[in-house]
Amino acid sequence: MLRKIAYLVVLLVVVLSTLLLTKPYIVWRGGGESISGEIVPLPEPKLVGEMSVEEAIAKRRSIRSYRNEPITLGQLSQLLWAAQGITYWKRKFRSAPSAGATYPFEVYVVAGNVEGLSPGVYRYDPFNHTLVLVKEGDYRRALQRAALDQAWVGRAAVDIVLVAYYERTTSYYGERGVRYVHMEAGHIGQNIYLQATALGLGTVAVGAFYDDDVAEIIGTGGAPLYIFPVGVPSG
Repeated sequence: MLRKIAYLVVLLVVVLSTLLLTKPYIVWRGGGESISGEIVPLPEPKLVGEMSVEEAIAKRRSIRSYRNEPITLGQLSQLLWAAQGITYWKRKFRSAPSAGATYPFEVYVVAGNVEGLSPGVYRYDPFNHTLVLVKEGDYRRALQRAALDQAWVGRAAVDIVLVAYYERTTSYYGERGVRYVHMEAGHIGQNIYLQATALGLGTVAVGAFYDDDVAEIIGTGGAPLYIFPVGVPSG
């Protein structure tokens, strides 16, 4: 009897471990928030660029000074794809690695000077490669004030905001999941850096801001972790 019970316990552990490692991808639409709103289709991302990965790594810099010039909708499309675009449709895998494919991040765009895009706050929908309008208006200056008045946040053509929903990852990995979320923020951030470099644009990772103020500005119930101002470098 004891041997049979021990066998069943071992079998249960093996089954649970297998389920944890091979759990199906969950198509997250974002923390219970509505994704309804005006839909803005984005140009298809390019899979072949003019700059190698090696060159982009060598040239990557944190750039805080931008010209008063717009970026194109195509450039914004490429940046968003690099951040969280779908790269393997069968499993819905994205451009940045994620612990257990839990994908705890939503990407918001605070647009002010993008060709073909009205100023406003948008959320990126990676499943359709579109932008969903959250609210109209130019909120770059408001975001600058929320970011301790860092001027490059307000002067950038667009600000990309990474918002975390920790429960997507911690529901599987417990408190260790918090660390995994922060690791993923770094993965996404480096993708944005390298893609901006390859496009001839400049960006800088901003982590100093009032969380609640940023969340209110972009209209999210998640936790803002990063702001990436993006613009045409002035130098």
